[in-house]
Amino acid sequence: MAVYSIKDLEKLCGIKAHTIRIWEQRYGIVKPQRTQTNIRYYQDEDLKHLLNVALLNKNGIKISKIAKMSLEEIARKVSSISEINFEYDTQLDALTISMIEMDEYKFDRIISTNIQQIGFEKTMMEVIYPFLDKLGVLWMTGSITPVQENFMSYLIRQKIICAIDNEPISIGKHVNKFIVYLPEGETQELNTLFMHYLLKSRGNHVVYLGQNISLHDLKDACNIHRPQYIFTMISETYSKRPVQKYVDELATSFPDAQLLISGYQVVVQGVQSLKNINILNSLDDTINFLNEMKIKQLRQR
Repeated sequence: MAVYSIKDLEKLCGIKAHTIRIWEQRYGIVKPQRTQTNIRYYQDEDLKHLLNVALLNKNGIKISKIAKMSLEEIARKVSSISEINFEYDTQLDALTISMIEMDEYKFDRIISTNIQQIGFEKTMMEVIYPFLDKLGVLWMTGSITPVQENFMSYLIRQKIICAIDNEPISIGKHVNKFIVYLPEGETQELNTLFMHYLLKSRGNHVVYLGQNISLHDLKDACNIHRPQYIFTMISETYSKRPVQKYVDELATSFPDAQLLISGYQVVVQGVQSLKNINILNSLDDTINFLNEMKIKQLRQR
């Protein structure tokens, strides 16, 4: 059973610690335990309840009214609001609840409803990526456990793979071929999976190699497929050594392909573009690049 401080609740719920204390005293919303030295601490059930209460309160329901509702009434109201309210904060709060409770059904309803309303790409950009940013902060501050983070990452991965599978495979002499991979040492593949989707949804042919790919294996794949483009991200590795050397080696090894390079280490180390290297500094840069490429393709046909 996890234990949370009032500061943890503040980060997870978006409710000031002072307000939480008032809700405790006036309405009995949560009842903290106390250590032998009289320090407040909260348990899983307190956090889950407060997350639901906070979501309802942010959506205009007075705390005095929420305090009179049963747990079942609160759960039903949270579920209905999550499905009809597409405001930024409400979606993040609802996803946070599904993560803390490790509730796949709740997560699926939130994301599936968004996909139906605004499409998969917008759902990733406007809902999932902001949530991942929040998740990263919560992880760094120790407010969530590794198992909760892994649970959510796996569900998001499933959604991206499903979206990729729903896109038709494009072939033909006018279709650009991409190889997408992560270098050795890189294991976080949600971004490259999303890149796979972005490319495929724009009519490109994608050969996805996955994570932890050596330069030797990349050469073998390129000898078979002869891609026009190679995409990779460097975020975890090369934190203590120059990325430029690896990028230079890529440029020399694959002179006939355009290389699209992104990732945190690429940006912070200021990697220089070469003749066949394109540096993409952000997701917005990447999408703009792909959209411009799509327009050029259509003009050439």
